[in-house]
Amino acid sequence: MLSGNNIRNLLCAAALLFLASFGLSARVEPGIELLREMEFAPLEGKRVGLVTNPSGVDSQLRSTVDILFDAPNVNLVALYAPEHGIRGDIYAGGKVESGIDERTGLPVHSLYGATRQPTPEMLKGIDIIVYDIQDVGSRSYTFISTLGLVMRSCAAADIPVLVLDRPNPLGGLKVEGAPVCDGFHSFVGQYKIPYIYGLTVGELARLINEEGLNCGQNGREEHLYCELAVIPMRGWTRDMLFADTGLPWVLPSPNIPYAENAVCYPSAGLCGEMYNYLNIGIGYTLPFGTFAEEWIDADKLKARLDSYNLPGIAWRTIHYKPTSGRLSGKMIHGVQYFYTDYEKATVTLTQFYVMQAVFELYSRNPFKDPKTSLTMFNKVCGTDFVSREFGRTMKVASIKEYWNSGVEEFKALSKEYYLYN
Repeated sequence: MLSGNNIRNLLCAAALLFLASFGLSARVEPGIELLREMEFAPLEGKRVGLVTNPSGVDSQLRSTVDILFDAPNVNLVALYAPEHGIRGDIYAGGKVESGIDERTGLPVHSLYGATRQPTPEMLKGIDIIVYDIQDVGSRSYTFISTLGLVMRSCAAADIPVLVLDRPNPLGGLKVEGAPVCDGFHSFVGQYKIPYIYGLTVGELARLINEEGLNCGQNGREEHLYCELAVIPMRGWTRDMLFADTGLPWVLPSPNIPYAENAVCYPSAGLCGEMYNYLNIGIGYTLPFGTFAEEWIDADKLKARLDSYNLPGIAWRTIHYKPTSGRLSGKMIHGVQYFYTDYEKATVTLTQFYVMQAVFELYSRNPFKDPKTSLTMFNKVCGTDFVSREFGRTMKVASIKEYWNSGVEEFKALSKEYYLYN
């Protein structure tokens, strides 16, 4: 088992690799490539478990599963499947079954089925767990919740966790959305962090581990400190969006097919939780990239949104037929949005401005509709304040101060866990 000194030595070695060639290559190298460059030293002589999905690849699209399985000095003995499965063959929300991985013959333990946290039986015979999944930078995406629950189980079993770091596609500077309130922790809001948190998955793991935030899926259990190490990237800087990295984007889930969709996800996903209200491009080619319905006049909606003069965003009219879902085959009308100045835009409020405009034009208030379930909306928001107050006024101004609360404090705290400038 890795001792504290060994972990520190490995981290120092990884940091030296990172610093030695920083700036010499325009291409970002993810943690798996530095681990390979270290000849897998942290894993040698250990029975290794791996938490990953199709997004866990090197720059040549070779799977971390296959890299570790084929490495002669790595004994990979088990795989752990988050939402969508190890090979990405389970659609959104679908139950992942345990079984055998056909490519390697290794056992696969489901972390999105009967349990979302590794059981002692699942961890039996494991000396170290490796985590390698492309994050999307938003609190409600389930992979970071899986990471925290893996860390809890490993802490209880005295098993070290090694995170292979990857870029935050939203960059390392943007932080938006109030932290989760007590009573609203869930698998889509497990930590008391902003909705957009501006950290890589390795940095976030360090923060939740050291700050006592990893208190289980409901946020009420005792914090368990995990023996944690992070293999950093080389060449990543905080001002980078994913397009700046030179890395290929492998969809971590079906509705995030391109890195741009990761930016759109926090811009429209909350609105999408109200199923019968507005289509946000799900079931079409622009998931999270549009707001449309049969009854909307696209030109009027665009004109109303233009009148707000919102910084960093532009709108265009759009007309399309979804190929699946509630509006399959029906012509719908609305707007598509583009961030003309990402730094100036408050991306998480985009959807609320659209809802405000729709209310002003059509008096449609989904929060007052008896058919609307707000359970998941409130979970994703991490509070019921937004649904209550915005539902009362349908004015972004009524929630803006709340939505920004805690952001500056989190920025100051998170700097202590930065691995990159």
